[in-house]
Amino acid sequence: MNEKILVVDDETEIADLIEVYLNNDGYTVYKFYNGIDALKCIEEIEIDLAILDIMLPDIDGFRICQKIREKFYFPIIMLTAKIDDSDKIMGLTIGADDYITKPFNPLEVVARVKTQLRRYQKYNNSKQNPTIVKNEYDIRGLIINRDSHKCFLFGKELQLTPIEFSILWYLCEHQGKVVPSEELFEAVWKEKYLDNNNTVMAHIGRLREKMNEPAKNPKFIKTVWGVGYEIE
Repeated sequence: MNEKILVVDDETEIADLIEVYLNNDGYTVYKFYNGIDALKCIEEIEIDLAILDIMLPDIDGFRICQKIREKFYFPIIMLTAKIDDSDKIMGLTIGADDYITKPFNPLEVVARVKTQLRRYQKYNNSKQNPTIVKNEYDIRGLIINRDSHKCFLFGKELQLTPIEFSILWYLCEHQGKVVPSEELFEAVWKEKYLDNNNTVMAHIGRLREKMNEPAKNPKFIKTVWGVGYEIE
């Protein structure tokens, strides 16, 4: 194991608790109580996953997430003390892969870390895994390859997070079929879909932004209101 996990939280007790549980599971933890030191660490250490608190004394977690996504694509889990969906949607929209609301069970944090790392490693090490079928879709200039985990739109590579890639792959795999939001969520996140879950919508919005797709009349990812999404 020995994956390197970045933990950023100004509440020392919470950061220390997460560190203990992750260390017990064999992870190497780089812990910081502020954003500036965390950003320096990212430039010096090859991090495998980041856990970011939103409220920090210097740079908020959203800004750190944005800075990470300028260069790196490892999974990011956001921590929020608020139940407001706007924080969750904001984090997912700027590139976070998951979120956990405080207070939380530290065992849940470890479980979420394992899930995100497993998904990330599955796609990035696919060439070494003979059980993964090599395949590619070419849909009107949108080329997505599961073996190389690369996606191109009109010849330009799209820098997708593992979650974004999984969503787009699933839609391409079901081209011509309307995929309900519930089905898409459960297929990608491997969790039970709950009512009023805006996670899928936030990620679709992020995907469209990267594809320069107008929300009102997208060329690729169509919204079927009240049902789900479709790539025709």
